[in-house]
Amino acid sequence: MKESFEIKKALNNNVLIVNHHSYGEVVLIGKGIGFGKKNGDIVEDDDYDKMFVLKNQKEQEQYKMLLSDIDEESLEVVQEAIHYISEMVDHPLNEHIHIALTDHIAFALKRLQQGMDIKNPFLLETKSLYPFEYNLAQNVIELINNKLEVQLPEGEIGFIALHIHSSISDKPLSEVNQYSQLISGLTEVIEESLKIKVDRESVNYLRLIRHIRSTIERIKIGESVAEPEKLSLLLKREYPLCYNTSWKMIKVMQQVLRKPVYEAEAVYLTMHLYRLTNK
Repeated sequence: MKESFEIKKALNNNVLIVNHHSYGEVVLIGKGIGFGKKNGDIVEDDDYDKMFVLKNQKEQEQYKMLLSDIDEESLEVVQEAIHYISEMVDHPLNEHIHIALTDHIAFALKRLQQGMDIKNPFLLETKSLYPFEYNLAQNVIELINNKLEVQLPEGEIGFIALHIHSSISDKPLSEVNQYSQLISGLTEVIEESLKIKVDRESVNYLRLIRHIRSTIERIKIGESVAEPEKLSLLLKREYPLCYNTSWKMIKVMQQVLRKPVYEAEAVYLTMHLYRLTNK
């Protein structure tokens, strides 16, 4: 049976706010869907491409304001990008991506027009932490650049990758950002303590980053790892510098995450640091 919706507001040619019998107010997206439409008109369910529900009243208002701030061509490209991301990911995205990504890309395009270049200090960390999302973000940037004939800076790939990860993992962007910043800070601790320059493209660095990421996940949920005591004593004796550095890293993690870290983590970090310093 066909569904029909009553239009509450046409935001532009491609976006309508309508009433849905069970969800209440929802957003419908489709090419030309809002053209010549008035409040109170009826839309059939095969007229639109995408429907999403902004359950939160504040988010609905935010989205409406956003759409008055972005031109139709850019909005169409953003929606194409979100559609591409959802096609590539095998489970539903958090609907907040419609607001977050539209807002971010609108702002990035505005900065570009004004000749401002915002650097992304966590680009390599993001690439190492979230290779799948980074790859999608590269394609999104390429899509935007081609369709709108612009040249967004490379740093935007990292920012968009974090938005994608936030939407896939259902974690707020602030938490996703915290991971990248924490790992960047931990890398500085390693460089300072071991007097080395870390090659952020190396396999051993990628392994270390993935290990730190799972360590952070464990700390967050309070999960412990087995304590290999003999190995701990051996590493402390054989590689004191790496062992001490691992403890410095643990102290930073404890401060940032405000959670205790089990001693056993030092053993595994020491082994990764040893690999990093001995190519």
